[in-house]
Amino acid sequence: MSSKSSRDLPAVLPWALIGAACLGSFAATSSGTTRAPFLLDMAHDLDVAMPLVANLVSLTATAWGITSALGGWLSDVIGRRPLLIAAPFALALAMVAQAWAGSFFWVAVWAAVGGGCAGAFTGVIFAEVSGRVPDSQRGRALGWVMSGQSLTLVVGVPMAAAVGSIIGWRGWLVCVGGLSLAACLSLYFTVGRGSAGHTRGDAARPSLRAALSPRVLGLLSTGVAERICYGLAAVYFATFMQVTYHMSLLELAIPLAVFALGNVAGTVLGGQLADRLRDRLLTFAIAMALSGIAALALFMWHPGPIVSIAVGFVYVLLNALGRPSFMASLAAVPEDVRGTVLGLNGTSASVGWIGAAALGAMMIGSVGFEGFGPLAAVLSLLGAGGALLSRRSAAT
Repeated sequence: MSSKSSRDLPAVLPWALIGAACLGSFAATSSGTTRAPFLLDMAHDLDVAMPLVANLVSLTATAWGITSALGGWLSDVIGRRPLLIAAPFALALAMVAQAWAGSFFWVAVWAAVGGGCAGAFTGVIFAEVSGRVPDSQRGRALGWVMSGQSLTLVVGVPMAAAVGSIIGWRGWLVCVGGLSLAACLSLYFTVGRGSAGHTRGDAARPSLRAALSPRVLGLLSTGVAERICYGLAAVYFATFMQVTYHMSLLELAIPLAVFALGNVAGTVLGGQLADRLRDRLLTFAIAMALSGIAALALFMWHPGPIVSIAVGFVYVLLNALGRPSFMASLAAVPEDVRGTVLGLNGTSASVGWIGAAALGAMMIGSVGFEGFGPLAAVLSLLGAGGALLSRRSAAT
């Protein structure tokens, strides 16, 4: 059982904490995602091949996944406040160190450290926000926190390109470090010492067996499928538009902006649906199934760039629409293991991102982008089926 009942929690959302969580999520995601505009500049500056710089994504995701699980478990042991303050502060230091690195080796080292700091933060902040709101408002609260990650695509990447054109990729990394430090300070003032998940005694330490129930394991596996579906489009949508319609980098600005806006809109609307439609896993399953249909249309039907952009918007919106319901369902676990469970969700998400990059590369090398549609459709149906099975196990 949770340490606080829904009756003990305030009816008004803790907007100060949610705002700080959004800023922290934005900084954590920006630490890796906003590297995209600088791949060529970094490769030239560090005197390495561009694909080697691109592989920093997998390195960061691996470190993120490992520390997400460890950080979530540790937050259930010592409390969430220490991690929510220390992780963004350490991330700020890692970004500055990465900016000052003189070789690719040290850039990679500090990128991995930064990914680890971001991973230690994300699962814990979801657990903290979940513990500060009643279940009836959890979908909206988590949806707003996830919007901080989504805004990285809408605001972070264009901002990185604009600011980086003036101060370079190293200067931009310092700016991300400043954002992370600002998040650290805002969390220091909004995460109270008496917050959910504060330090417990040895007798109340979390049980890994209690955290990894069959329902949770099923949801984590479902989360891997969902993240692969999203990652296939997020990683390769720009390349798909370039190859299919021979678009230049400048012409890609509008498609990428529309794609990112679909993600933000789906996350915000999904949070509302998660709290209005009580059967959250059914909501998630329907959204996943519909996104599978949209994936078939996106990658196998090429009537023109405008239609493909519109279908891309629908695809990512449907995918994001179910995510708050999924997260709210995953957070419906006892308070003393919530950090562990949501930390493991970060690990499963990292597995999904790595899987999306690998499966996408394999498809491009074998059958081309047309293979993305059936692959995403099958994975979407598997995710929907996993959610329905977890829903059934919760009811029994």
